[in-house]
Amino acid sequence: MDTRQAMHSTQAKTLDTEALRRQFLVEEVFRPGEMTMTYSHIDRIVVGGVMPLAAPLGLPDGIGRTFGVEFFLQRREIGIINIGGPAQVAIDGEMVSVGSKEAVYIGMGARELAFSSVEPARPAKLYYNSAPAHRALPTKRLTLADASSTTVGDKRNGNRRTINKFLVPEVVETCQLSMGMTNLEEGSLWNTMPTHTHERRMEVYLYFDVDPDAAVFHLMGQPQETRHIVVRNEQAVISPSWSIHSGVGTRAYSFIWGMVGENQTYDDMDHVEVAALR
Repeated sequence: MDTRQAMHSTQAKTLDTEALRRQFLVEEVFRPGEMTMTYSHIDRIVVGGVMPLAAPLGLPDGIGRTFGVEFFLQRREIGIINIGGPAQVAIDGEMVSVGSKEAVYIGMGARELAFSSVEPARPAKLYYNSAPAHRALPTKRLTLADASSTTVGDKRNGNRRTINKFLVPEVVETCQLSMGMTNLEEGSLWNTMPTHTHERRMEVYLYFDVDPDAAVFHLMGQPQETRHIVVRNEQAVISPSWSIHSGVGTRAYSFIWGMVGENQTYDDMDHVEVAALR
């Protein structure tokens, strides 16, 4: 497990490109036949990917002890969105099918998880976020039809996109975890602009559907002290609550957003006008 410590905004201003990437970029989320895990002290989120091949994959042995508990989800919840081939997730022996662009929420208390690809030649890519939880809530599988979806933006501003909200209060009850998937239309590049912050929760972006010869410039930092990280396909960026959350690609792409914090109101953002950015 890769552990990332929290960082104050004043220290982040001093980082060069390499140090900024080392602190906030997760360069390899999916590894064939493995489960990756990055633990951030920012709101204690755990992010990673599971890419099973011919054999199912389970949680790493003894991972609960790393968190001072008996098993990983003893005091945690987890949300999973699949961006690969069809998958099956065994939750304490109960099998749940998760197709491409589908999600599953697993509440606190699940002891054993096992992940498998239905078609090993077209492996599943199960991206997950996990947050501390205070009570057990039911497991729920979610398709795109279940999501709260809306299309926003316009071609003039290069930000026409569909936001699919999977783990939000109006769709499924969680303790503090929110997750969703945004798909940009062809010709649109910005995932959100004007940008915003939300001091009440942090956010992680996983960028995918990024062509090999394309990139996304993920913007972060304080509004008057902006920085950027160049992101490639299937890489994730950790954004602290003091940071703006925004990005622009050289071509259209998709991304999964995950948020952890007391506030779960999706529209509760502190918007920053373009004229105020530096």
